[in-house]
Amino acid sequence: MIAGNGRFPLLALETARAAGDDVVVLAIKEEASPEVEQLAGRCYWISLGQLSRLIEILQEEGITEVMMAGQVKHLRIFSSIRPDWKLVKLLAGLKHKNTDALIGGVAQILAEEGIRLADSTLLLKPLLADAGVMTKRRPTSEEEHDIAYGRKIANALAGLDVGQSVAVCDGACVAVEAMEGTDAMLARAASLVNRRPLRLVKVSRRRGHLMFDVPVAGPGTIEAMQNAGATALAVDAGQTLLLDREAMLARANELGIAIAGYEPEQ
Repeated sequence: MIAGNGRFPLLALETARAAGDDVVVLAIKEEASPEVEQLAGRCYWISLGQLSRLIEILQEEGITEVMMAGQVKHLRIFSSIRPDWKLVKLLAGLKHKNTDALIGGVAQILAEEGIRLADSTLLLKPLLADAGVMTKRRPTSEEEHDIAYGRKIANALAGLDVGQSVAVCDGACVAVEAMEGTDAMLARAASLVNRRPLRLVKVSRRRGHLMFDVPVAGPGTIEAMQNAGATALAVDAGQTLLLDREAMLARANELGIAIAGYEPEQ
C-alpha cells in the first residue's frame, strides 16, 4: 500500500489486520500518519519525490500489486519537494499536471516494472456509498433542485479533471473545488452566501475504475458542512468512500443533514 493522508489508509490497514493479512506500506513522509507504522506488516517511509526508491522497495519485497490509499495534496506538486530523476522524467513528459496525468503516468511506469495498480477500495467495499437516501432525513425539493444542478456542473468539471466537488446555493454554483480540497472550498463558499444554506455535491471522475483519487467523505466532512451551513450532501453511489460510516451518518442525523447516493454518470 502507498499511504497518503487521512483515515482511508488506517481503515484499510485495520481491515487487513482483522483478516489476518500483513500489508507492506510505503508511507509518504509529507502526508501519512505515524499510525500506519503500527498497523503495517512492514513500513517504509519515502518522500513524495522518490519514485525510483518506491519501485526499488516494491521489487525488493517481491510485490507485483499495490494499492493507493489516502490523499496526496495536489499543492505538493508546487512545493519544495525534490523529485528524483525518474519523477523528473515523468513530469517533463506530461502535457498537463492533473490527477489523471500524474497518477496515470506513475501507473504506467509501475506497469513497465511488472507492478499492477489495484483498486483503492479493495479492502473497504462495505464503506462505499449506497444508492438512495442514507440518513433519516430526505433531501427537500429545494435541495434536490440544487443537487441536480450541482451534479451537472460537478460532472462537467470532473470530466476535465478539475475537481470532485461543488457548492450550490439557490440554483447557483457558488464554489468549485480545485487543489484546495473540499473543506476549504466549503469555507470559501460560506463566505460568499451570507449564511444561506449550501448543498455539497461530490462526484467521481467517470474513469470506469477506482484505482486512485476515489471521492471520500467522513465525519470531518459533516463538521465542515455544519460550519459552512450546508444542509445536504450528494455523492456517487458505489464510487464514494464513507469513512467511519456509522459515525458519519449518526452525526449527519444529529445535525439534520441529508445524505443521498446517486447513480454515477458514465
